Amino acid sequence: VQLQASGGGLVQPGGSLRLSCAASENIFSINTMGWFRQTPGNQRELVAHINRGGYSDYVDFAKGRFTISRDNAKNTVYLQMNSLKPEDTAVYYCNMFPPPSYEANYWGQGTQVTVSS
Repeated sequence: VQLQASGGGLVQPGGSLRLSCAASENIFSINTMGWFRQTPGNQRELVAHINRGGYSDYVDFAKGRFTISRDNAKNTVYLQMNSLKPEDTAVYYCNMFPPPSYEANYWGQGTQVTVSS
C-alpha cells in the first residue's frame, strides 16, 4: 500500500493545519478517498471522504471545520482543518473509502496532530 500522510504537528486550540496524503496512482485514480483518525485505545474512525468528481461528505464533528479536497493530477488528497480542538488530537490517515481492511498492512503511515495549549 502506498499512502503517505503528512502535514501534522502541534497546534494551539483554534488553530489550523493542512494535511496532505500522496497515494499511488492505482489507488487514487479509481477510488473515493477518505481521511480517518485514531486515538490510542480507540478504533480508527472516518473523518471525511471525497470521490473522484469532488463530491464530499463529513462526519458530524468535522462539518463546518474541516474541508477535504483532492488533486487528481497529483494523486493527492488534502484535509484542511480549522478551529481545531484538543479532542481532534489523533493520528490521521488517508485511504480508499471504504477502506479494504483495517489491518495494518492496508494502511500507510499516518501523521500526528496534537492540539494543545
